Amino acid sequence: MKILILTHRVPFPQNGGYAIVVCNTIKGLIALGHEVSLVALNGKKYHGSVQTTEDELLQKIQYTSYDININVSVLDAIGNLFSKKSNDVDRYYDAEFEKLLLRELRQTAYDIIQFEGLFVTPYLTAIRKHSKARLIYRSHNIEHQVWMRLAQQKSDLFKKWYLHLLARRVKDYELQQLNKFDAIAVFTNEDKKTLLSYGVTIPVEIFPVGISLPDYKPDYNKTEFPSLFFLGSLDWMPNREGIEWFIENFYKDLTEGDLRVKFYVAGHNIPDSFDDYEVMGKIFIQGEVDDAFEFVNSKAIMVVPLLSSGGMRVKIVEGMAMEKCIISTSLGAEGINFINGTNILIANNRQEFYGAIERCIADEEFCRNIGLNARRLIEEQHDVHVVAPRLVAFYQSLEPLFA
Repeated sequence: MKILILTHRVPFPQNGGYAIVVCNTIKGLIALGHEVSLVALNGKKYHGSVQTTEDELLQKIQYTSYDININVSVLDAIGNLFSKKSNDVDRYYDAEFEKLLLRELRQTAYDIIQFEGLFVTPYLTAIRKHSKARLIYRSHNIEHQVWMRLAQQKSDLFKKWYLHLLARRVKDYELQQLNKFDAIAVFTNEDKKTLLSYGVTIPVEIFPVGISLPDYKPDYNKTEFPSLFFLGSLDWMPNREGIEWFIENFYKDLTEGDLRVKFYVAGHNIPDSFDDYEVMGKIFIQGEVDDAFEFVNSKAIMVVPLLSSGGMRVKIVEGMAMEKCIISTSLGAEGINFINGTNILIANNRQEFYGAIERCIADEEFCRNIGLNARRLIEEQHDVHVVAPRLVAFYQSLEPLFA
């Protein structure tokens, strides 16, 4: 099959959940003998570059990127208050990029075109008119649900109102798009149930996050025990909200109290204001690390204090593959077939996080066993070479294209 993948970010380097999912999907499809093209918007806010990144995947696909400015000015934000449209999505539309896409469709007759998330759906109508391919929507998150959950966490009345406004607009747009596709792929059973409850009538199938297991080489001999760490992009609001909550709730415990354990924060786009959290020898704000695998290998206990969002958290899947002992909220672990206390620890409030951290830093063998069980779970359910054949079978089930 000839498969076109559309993304709203350049997935190189593979240093975030979205990029990891996209690239591992492509790896799985290529391994099965399919021809894959990738066309990516390169938003100014999430600017990526393959010129400085050697990635062997680029040698195996047809790749095109297009620069676009997705930044929103203060005037745009104010104007959006009086609009019924979702500026959060509209800012990804570019007429010249649409022309580029249509030229690509004239040159190649694709069997499948997969839209990676809501932000490339503004091009759906044009693509439908100019291609006979089956159009697949992969829902990385139910986007309006992310905004709604963020709103619920806010105490500031104006911020709460504004986020609810964004959520309603994104929801209106999102629900209008869903049945325009030929099928939808989701990561979790929760997301499938939600979409069906909204009246989706096209096929919806669950495909968990797939990763290339040989890339994950845990080495506990390199691990500092005890140590806590967080790894994630802090330009994504749910991540930033969660880690701010965690630091503000455990700052004194980590620096002056009984939880005498070093805490490391690393990831993409960490705001300068986070430097204020740093405490010499206790809390380390490291920013983006050169080698994420090396960073994860060197730390013992991963915390994922996610309070909003949806979908499946790729960083948890990766952490499990690296045999990490992970403490996460129920929401953060959503969609993963975990057993609390066996392959992950679930904590949904300050008291539960405190108890889990206290248990972990006092018992290295317990942490080690949680990590080993986590790796086994990933090997059984998240190997991309198991997930990809299922995805291809889903494509092929979409009659009449493959009749």
